Amino acid sequence: MHMEVFILDDIIINEVKPPSQDDRTMGMFIYLISFFTAIIGPLIIWIIKKDDSEFVDFHGKEYFNFFISYTVYIFIGSLLMIILIGFIIVPILAIMYFVFTLIALFKAYNGEHYRIPLIFRFIK
Repeated sequence: MHMEVFILDDIIINEVKPPSQDDRTMGMFIYLISFFTAIIGPLIIWIIKKDDSEFVDFHGKEYFNFFISYTVYIFIGSLLMIILIGFIIVPILAIMYFVFTLIALFKAYNGEHYRIPLIFRFIK
């Protein structure tokens, strides 16, 4: 039996086998459905599949950490609109949110444990 160990920051992920096609698809759907429903869709997928798949659980946690972090960033950027710098920061954050969501979507579909940069890990 082949066993791989991945070390991402402080988390050790033990995989006995690569994620199944179903796991990869569900991981991808967490990010894909977030374009249409930011909280409910990904939350439903994560809650249903997190106990069955470490891979889906990883991507569910990663998505919600990403969502919470960027919500905070956008809120701070909105407050900074008072001193006009927020008008530059908020569009940049929106583009970063879109790009990182697409990258995570494709990485999840490829079966990779992708750590989205610049986010706080609230959910461990």
